[in-house]
Amino acid sequence: MDEIVIAAVGQTPVGEHWSLSLRDLAQRAYDALRADVGGIPASLTPQALYVGNMLAPELSNQAHVGVLLSDHLGLKHIEAAAVEAGNASGGAALRLGVMAVAAGSADSVLVLGVEKMTDKIGPKAESALATNLDNDFEAVPGLTPTAQAALLMRRYLHIYQAPRSAFGGFAVNAHANGARNPNAMFRNPITAEAYDKASPVSDPLNLFDVAPNADGAAALLITRRARVPAGWQHPLVRIAGSAMANDRLALHDRSDLLSLPAVRISLQKACQQAGMRAGEMNLYELHDAYSILTVLSLEAGGLAEAGKGWLLAQEGKIGLDGLVPLSTFGGLKARGNPGGATGVYQAVEAVLQLRGEAGPNQVPGANRALIQCLGGMGATAITHILEKVT
Repeated sequence: MDEIVIAAVGQTPVGEHWSLSLRDLAQRAYDALRADVGGIPASLTPQALYVGNMLAPELSNQAHVGVLLSDHLGLKHIEAAAVEAGNASGGAALRLGVMAVAAGSADSVLVLGVEKMTDKIGPKAESALATNLDNDFEAVPGLTPTAQAALLMRRYLHIYQAPRSAFGGFAVNAHANGARNPNAMFRNPITAEAYDKASPVSDPLNLFDVAPNADGAAALLITRRARVPAGWQHPLVRIAGSAMANDRLALHDRSDLLSLPAVRISLQKACQQAGMRAGEMNLYELHDAYSILTVLSLEAGGLAEAGKGWLLAQEGKIGLDGLVPLSTFGGLKARGNPGGATGVYQAVEAVLQLRGEAGPNQVPGANRALIQCLGGMGATAITHILEKVT
């Protein structure tokens, strides 16, 4: 079968877009995608639309998002549906797009990630976010995603006797990269000292361990390489591997809180499809909604030994010119966390890197990228491996 490629990308700045609706954000991302290639030729008109969205019914009072957006974008009578997999919804939408093209059910697919996270605040927002937990045994008793992450970090610090400052390098790196990203929510670099002095959020998590909830939309056009017209405006990026795996939803049902088997399994499957090893990538976009998730993902993916993932940051190996470049446009921590759109933003950013169009955020010689988004505390893990077509 022909290679499956990402032919065009688009994104909106991530932030608090109170004056924009889901429709508005999706339209802007789609317009940016069309502008990326000077317009979509008739041969690549999308035949399907998959929308990654996590909380539109709870936060935007809107269900049936796939049809809402296909109608608004003028994509009449196509297959359209929203995909929900918690915070991994964008990655799930991308995976469905890959599967549709691979199966031959669509020649060209538009993948959108869109989320409005800031329309509700306080208890209403926390209640919506808690729908990603086990409602009966976690959310109802009062547990929140942030409290879950705090429990994991406390367990990590206890088991591995790591210093509390162990996680600071990830936030410092993310903000350094976000400062150069015009689409990032936070474009301010921070120091290790600022991290150490940051206000507590849920002990031992502090303010810089938690990504900010935000609004945004990102878009991808997926097709087969043979359908892309000659003389295409940008280098093509092929989707070399795509895999999804799951774990127990509730933390108390897991045999090991610090092991993320869904991360390991989805990464191994994607690498097997691509014929590559995890360590052969030029950059990594991981799900740093909480700094502890970055460390656990590095260890589960075999990029660091158990209990030693934090050393990659301490030893300066995660920068743009490091051994394991992470969060190259700021990650969720500095770019912002637009919920179900996150996985699509990761793909857009990786494509820009592989095209050599990342500007001051460019990873030198980037040809391969691994992107991974998580639903919950690793209950869902979706991994894609992207490679520049030469």
